[in-house]
Amino acid sequence: MVAVQERTISVWENKIKPKVQVAGSGPPVVFLHGAYGLTWDPFLDELAKNFTVYAPEHPGTTWGDPDGIKPLDNLWDLVLYYDEVFDQLGLQNPAVVGHSFGGMVAAEIAASYPQRVGKLVLLCPIGLWRDDTPVKNWMIMPPDDVVKAVFHDPTGPLARQMLAIPEDEKAQQDAQIRTTWALACTGRFIWPIPDKGLKKRIHRITASTLLVWGKSDKLVPPVYAQEFASRIKHSRIEMIEQAGHVPQLEQLGKVSTLVRDFFKS
Repeated sequence: MVAVQERTISVWENKIKPKVQVAGSGPPVVFLHGAYGLTWDPFLDELAKNFTVYAPEHPGTTWGDPDGIKPLDNLWDLVLYYDEVFDQLGLQNPAVVGHSFGGMVAAEIAASYPQRVGKLVLLCPIGLWRDDTPVKNWMIMPPDDVVKAVFHDPTGPLARQMLAIPEDEKAQQDAQIRTTWALACTGRFIWPIPDKGLKKRIHRITASTLLVWGKSDKLVPPVYAQEFASRIKHSRIEMIEQAGHVPQLEQLGKVSTLVRDFFKS
């Protein structure tokens, strides 16, 4: 595991002080995490072998700064917020990787500020909607059902890790509070369904885009890969076998290599 530094920056007239985890060396890559909060995982370790990875926590999800979500009212506020975050980190047009909720945010940034994003990787992003194949509402699903929707192998070690409950009662309570609060903060921007008009703006994305989707994704079905690709001019799809909604973890080696080679090409 690489050495990870934690930085705290101040944005939005000093009203929000998100934490940013930073590791590695080389060209900058910003990673925008999913709805359940930021966890530095093996995928980020792999990225940090070739790039300087910046992983900011979405506003309000920072443990100890629950009021960080209050100044932002809507998705447009969130996009403007990330424009300020990039400025504070000294990033002009970094490569950006977004997973799930973070993928939607990454796409919105790239559509609103095309010059801000050098290259774009979207890992099973939300943000579009089909009535015939709806995205599942993970915010109201029991943990067991979430695991079945997210993982190719819901009985495997990654799934068991997600369902693992700390033995210490205080740790159990803290973990539950963190997860619930992270879902509440990210849910502010997508409730009740994750269709906030991205389809009207997505054509503005000019960055070369890699769409990575697990073939066994039951949360955001793989049909959405083509929905995104058909709307982004310079894009290609990589469908990942034996992977669900977290292909970067279930097929770590394959996805890490795809992303690394895409950024270096």
